[in-house]
Amino acid sequence: MADAPRKRADARRNEKSLLAAAASAFVTSGVDVPVREIAARAGVGVGTIYRHFPTRADLVVAVYRHQVEECALAGPTLLASCDSPHEALTRWIDMFVDFLVTKHGLAQALKSDNGSFATLHAYFLDRLVPVCGQILTAAASAGEVRPDIEPLELMFGVGNLCIGAGSQYDPRRMVALLIAGLRLA
Repeated sequence: MADAPRKRADARRNEKSLLAAAASAFVTSGVDVPVREIAARAGVGVGTIYRHFPTRADLVVAVYRHQVEECALAGPTLLASCDSPHEALTRWIDMFVDFLVTKHGLAQALKSDNGSFATLHAYFLDRLVPVCGQILTAAASAGEVRPDIEPLELMFGVGNLCIGAGSQYDPRRMVALLIAGLRLA
């Protein structure tokens, strides 16, 4: 069986631009934002969106998966490039907050009866819990954070702080307090 043909470079760029634009639009305007607004944000035509994502559900799933992958890939990169594991943890949690704020914008769509949404939560956990664990282990081994923090409990804590983000509540302040509380004295 032959491999599926690779997308052209411009098609990959368009898809990445569409995913970023859609994520931003979902946060500010909800998942029912008009497709033409997403296309305008991405600098492409409406037809380009439908070529990549024939249905809104396809777009929602793609945005979710794209953001999970960005967080998953960022963990090892941050550990390798930051001055300390604690800095890597702080920067990774900041990315995770961005994802969660977008995810809350997708929450209504993700609760629908659409079958394509059913496996997303397991995918999220399978990809991100190990990454969070790797960063936490490195920070604990360096003596920078408490060693008794489990990755899933930290992710749940951050997630709960992100519920209700809006004009009168900035979850980043509360998440920063949580991260500061992880540090060893």
